[in-house]
Amino acid sequence: METTKTVSTFHSLKIDEWLINQCKLLGIEKPTPVQSNCIPPILEGRDCIGCDRTGSGKTFAFALPIVQTLSKDPYGIFALVLTPTRELAYQIADQFQIVGKSINLRMSVVVGGMGMMEQGIELSNHPHIVIATPGRLADHLESCKTFSFKSIKFLVMDEADRLLEGNFDEQLQTIFQALPEKRQTLLFSATITDTLTKLRECALNNPFMWSAPVDTATVEELDQRYILVPADFKDGYLVHVVQNFREEKPKGSIIIFTDTCRSCQILSMTLLELGFQSLCLHSMMSQRERIATLTKFRSNTVKILVATDVASRGLDIPTVQLIINHNVPSSPKEYVHRVGRTARAGRGGLALTLITPNDIKLLHAIEGRISKQLLEYKIKEKEVIKILTQVAVTKREQEINLDEQDFGEKKRINKRKKLIEQGLDPEEADREIEADIEWKRRKGDKKSKSRKGKGSRKKGSQAASSATNLTSDSD
Repeated sequence: METTKTVSTFHSLKIDEWLINQCKLLGIEKPTPVQSNCIPPILEGRDCIGCDRTGSGKTFAFALPIVQTLSKDPYGIFALVLTPTRELAYQIADQFQIVGKSINLRMSVVVGGMGMMEQGIELSNHPHIVIATPGRLADHLESCKTFSFKSIKFLVMDEADRLLEGNFDEQLQTIFQALPEKRQTLLFSATITDTLTKLRECALNNPFMWSAPVDTATVEELDQRYILVPADFKDGYLVHVVQNFREEKPKGSIIIFTDTCRSCQILSMTLLELGFQSLCLHSMMSQRERIATLTKFRSNTVKILVATDVASRGLDIPTVQLIINHNVPSSPKEYVHRVGRTARAGRGGLALTLITPNDIKLLHAIEGRISKQLLEYKIKEKEVIKILTQVAVTKREQEINLDEQDFGEKKRINKRKKLIEQGLDPEEADREIEADIEWKRRKGDKKSKSRKGKGSRKKGSQAASSATNLTSDSD
């Protein structure tokens, strides 16, 4: 690991004057630590692994040296940037567009959910920068011969830990086979992993590796707290927190993270029915719907976003002042990325996690990861009691509405299509899907019986305990 250097100006990093002026237009006057340490070795031609907390300016740490090098010998396709999510791909494209405006930088964003033909035409026109998710780019490489990556200078893997954790192995293999051996490889992430360390030893060429020398994985400006809630009343507490925050900070935005697409959709519908204008963002939405949602949320037209972890990586929306974890992430690393959507670039922010008694171990794992103890967030539980019935009834109504819309059918169709693409005939694909549904049903039945057995033994004591907890005044 390289020693941290502190540089006070972009001039000291040998960034060209015209790029410095572009940064000033964005209000960026001096480099962040990740930029100070990673830009010089990149300009020297070295491979680089950079790890720093969310909101630390990692995108500009690779965008500035790439655009500067491109300006001296422009050709396409000059750089390929891989990222795990569509939303992050578009955000990176926006930042490249800004810093490369003076040299008429041409880009192509290649992600799923958009037209293959239009993307193929863009790639055949040899843009300077290609920003892509691995799955869709691999599809193009396997089906289209109108473009080549054999002359690229840079390969960037943003959120490299997510890309290399195993879910994209087949697609990455296809992509790497199309790349030249002689290139600069740049890996950036908010969390360093064993995979990144191993890459330094065996896959990269004399890499420069830098990680922020901090004791915690989250910024000091972030206030992190938890609310201990009975599992059955979690939604009532959530609505109460949202209501209070909207009253206290009407201009601030909120992101609510949840675990599944279905839960995300239902929570958003419930909030809308209760009078809170909100949007949802999850993988079962079309790409155009996802883009429209983020555009409205970024512009502060709608101030509440309910999302799955597709929104947990890299998104930089300055107005976000509150993050609510409706469920506790099973991985402490994902918690770090979720709460990193607020308190960015020196701003303050609050992250609240709803904890049930069954989540205590997960809470301790998070505290161990961030080297910090979360404080309890005090609320007026008597106020929560007043809205519990209304929230529960409204949510049940939205669950019924969603079932009538065949919400799960789209997921089934997409899974069937993927299985057929993998080589199964349609009948085999249908049988595999039905077997998976039956397995999940049986698994759910076993859990239900287990809960009923425990509930029958403890029903009286739990009811008394819940009543006591809900009527205690925590002012």
